[in-house]
Amino acid sequence: MHNLHRVVSCLDNLQRPLCDLRISVTDRCNLRCTYCMPGEAFGRDFVFLRHAELLSFEEIVCVAQQCVALGARKIRLSGGEPLLRHGVERLVEMLAGLHGDDGKPIELAMTSNGTLLAKKARSLKDAGLMRLNISLDALDENIFHRMSGSSVPPGTVLEGIAAAQSVGLTPVKVNAVVKRGINEGEILPLVRHFRHSGVIMRFIEYMDVGNTNGWRLDDVVTSSETLARINREYPLTPIEPHATNEVAQRWAFQDGSGEIGVISSVTRAFCHTCSRLRLSTDGKLYTCLFATEGVDLRALLRTKFTHSDDDAALRQRIAATWHCRTDRYSQLRHEMTEKPPGRIEMSYIGG
Repeated sequence: MHNLHRVVSCLDNLQRPLCDLRISVTDRCNLRCTYCMPGEAFGRDFVFLRHAELLSFEEIVCVAQQCVALGARKIRLSGGEPLLRHGVERLVEMLAGLHGDDGKPIELAMTSNGTLLAKKARSLKDAGLMRLNISLDALDENIFHRMSGSSVPPGTVLEGIAAAQSVGLTPVKVNAVVKRGINEGEILPLVRHFRHSGVIMRFIEYMDVGNTNGWRLDDVVTSSETLARINREYPLTPIEPHATNEVAQRWAFQDGSGEIGVISSVTRAFCHTCSRLRLSTDGKLYTCLFATEGVDLRALLRTKFTHSDDDAALRQRIAATWHCRTDRYSQLRHEMTEKPPGRIEMSYIGG
């Protein structure tokens, strides 16, 4: 167990606290989803990071320790597909030992596409993982293949969800990105499938992340449209958020069969409460999903491991990065006529 004293009340330039750390453990994925890693951009010839360029588990934990010392209470592992990182259960076990200054363990979660989960759920739970978010954009096989750019059947993901529930990684949240003309017809089938199951189904507006997904505003199915479609068949009642920085709006089925969420990342920007810091696969810190550049920690980490046990420089670098943060891209989106150059791909810093 690591009990870390919070040394700084870490607020950014807009007085937003550091509460969440998202860690991309690999830039590789076994799917080619159109909104994240489209096959035409991430084909067979695409050059991924070499193993030596990735942060080691020990280096990741070093960054996480200092973020917890600065106030982070939630850590989420992502990718790419995090279950492709060899031995990721060991990293989970290492991070599960982190506690805040209140003595409580940090909340440790993972976002996965679920295709490898059936065989990994038990070992992840035993290592200390608490929760899972799983991506599933369609139940119809043809639509799922079109969205995921793969031949993996959606049944494989459903098996992973069932395995996660069976070992107690609950409540499982299932995320669907809705893209007009492709999978909006899957909204109700997904709702019907997961009602009464304990799974929380969430629908995400299609976002203009990265440079390769061909985003157009016309392709966005708004959360208002999604809710109206669901409400006509299954009446909904709004639920209060768990926390002020929660990104999903929560809705309960009036018949008591569960709840759903919508993430209105385009039409209802939540930048004013964003508390997330992101660590890329190769050790750069990013303060926004729509960032164009990050702060490199890898060289500092490797100097630290070679010459010093002093964490102060690392903590100061992280704190300074957060203190200078002014990001609020989604609130300013309507003012921008072109995408900024060199925007970082979501698969590199996690969704």
